[in-house]
Amino acid sequence: EVQKLNQQLEEKNGEIQQMINQPPYEKEREILRLQKRLAEREKAQATSDVLCRSLTDETHQLQRKLASTAEMCQHLAKCLEEKQRKEKGNSDDQTPTERTNQVFLYNETSLQALICNLQDENRMLKQKVAHV
Repeated sequence: EVQKLNQQLEEKNGEIQQMINQPPYEKEREILRLQKRLAEREKAQATSDVLCRSLTDETHQLQRKLASTAEMCQHLAKCLEEKQRKEKGNSDDQTPTERTNQVFLYNETSLQALICNLQDENRMLKQKVAHV
């Protein structure tokens, strides 16, 4: 094992000597190549950071929109329920429980559609984040 390590050390020393013995222009060319690679990586990282911030902002905006939409749905459900209480035409045929169930089913259907849309948007955003 010691011989193996000594051999690896000799190989590394040989590589170092080879780099030292290289003409200056080759060293400079290697330095420029490495600097260019570093600049490309920094640029890619900056782009990634901007996209992540943008997606985070968009996610927060969608969360606020979802909360306000849910609140609006609750308000509309209450208004609809009050309107149906005031109506006298079909209300004689239905019990209050049946009317409440109808309102609940209507609201549940609307909310499910809204949730499906938001889940689709969320999935798309997650795909964007994964891509970034």
